[in-house]
Amino acid sequence: MKKKYIISIAAVAVLILGIGGYTLLNSYMGNNVEINSVLDENEETGTSEASADSDTTPVSAEDLNGDWEIASASSVYWSVTTSKETVNFVNEEVTGNWTVDVSNPASMSGEGIVDMNALDSGNTQRDDHVKEGAEYLDVTEYPEATFATNSFSELPAEWTEGTVVPVTIDGTITIKGIEKDVQFESEAMYQNGQLLLSGTTVVTFADFGMENPHSVALETENDLTVQLELVLDKA
Repeated sequence: MKKKYIISIAAVAVLILGIGGYTLLNSYMGNNVEINSVLDENEETGTSEASADSDTTPVSAEDLNGDWEIASASSVYWSVTTSKETVNFVNEEVTGNWTVDVSNPASMSGEGIVDMNALDSGNTQRDDHVKEGAEYLDVTEYPEATFATNSFSELPAEWTEGTVVPVTIDGTITIKGIEKDVQFESEAMYQNGQLLLSGTTVVTFADFGMENPHSVALETENDLTVQLELVLDKA
């Protein structure tokens, strides 16, 4: 009887440790950040009256053209797909300037600076590992990532308030001092005196001299999705 009792206690202990280990693993490797598009947020916060007006209110070139600054409501998301799920990281410390001329896309430009120390996945231990590791971001040596535009696709001469405008942006991302030419498939919108931009591109860890952060317990794809969610205020 005593032997059976000891075996039962051991079995319960193994079960508890197993559940605890799984919970810890799930917390460390799971996703804690949801991606919020500035375009979706704008639609959710708009009133029915504003939505009705947005169908008919024209936006002048004077409203659109000129210098713009990246506002504090902007974010850059980095997404990694694992064998379990897609894990998102977010940077909310984004600054930069854009110049818009809808009649002449060749004269348009934009740039942004991302504070990589502010990278957040909702798990401090994981964030520190990714930020501090020399095989990953090494933020002590490279505290900033940047993106700069090279060219824009043609834009419509006439915009309507609250209406999404598709735009393709060719640009360059720099991480750890390494440049990579990319193409952002994007959508823009003018609403309430602001320009909103949502754009996505895909790079790889190797593009920037980083190792794939896979583990024994989890496989990680080589692709890294970068998503700009920018709110621009007229300078």
